[in-house]
Amino acid sequence: MAAVRRPSLRLEKQLMRDGVIRLAAMDEVGRGALAGPVTVGVVVVTPSVRRVPPGLADSKLLTPVERQRLVGPVRRWVGEYAVGHAGADEIDTIGIIAALRLAGRRALAALSGPVDAVLLDGNHNYLREPAEDVVGPPVHVRIKADLTCAAVAGASVLAKTERDAILTDLSPAYPVYRFAENKGYGTPEHVAALREHGPSAMHRRSWRLPCGEQLAERMMFS
Repeated sequence: MAAVRRPSLRLEKQLMRDGVIRLAAMDEVGRGALAGPVTVGVVVVTPSVRRVPPGLADSKLLTPVERQRLVGPVRRWVGEYAVGHAGADEIDTIGIIAALRLAGRRALAALSGPVDAVLLDGNHNYLREPAEDVVGPPVHVRIKADLTCAAVAGASVLAKTERDAILTDLSPAYPVYRFAENKGYGTPEHVAALREHGPSAMHRRSWRLPCGEQLAERMMFS
């Protein structure tokens, strides 16, 4: 088995050398799920940030046990963190990109104060409205930042564990969908349950569930 790639603070340190004092590193989970919220985690790092917690990596490369064991070390490492959500009903109302924006802004609003810059995983600044003037802190986007940037990896762990806990807690109320196992993603068992029982209140109904072709396109975990 190939070794898990370990992220570093190289980019975060560069941004701080350029004058950033409070850097918000963010990552999202749940974008490709069929049910449950989309979730954005944020951690704040400063020039005093210390050694990366051992074992930290992109949450998708870690087992559930490894992710859970990292929650405490990540929280202690950064000192300030938050997680924001946008529910299935909000995704249905405003669309997935606007829901990502809503969840991200909720996470930022939960911090103790403003940040000087944001480091965002991906190639698109979903925090900004398309027609919105540039307001707030500058946003730096980096493809696969969750793999290479330790602070973003930390945000991914906090987002993933919190969203997973939400779906696990929902599972007893919706047993046929087995949310505790699939976390709302389109596993074969989940798709079969949708075809038999139809969507619940936790499903993203605007995605016209269940529909064979559309469901097949969303089988990949994000």
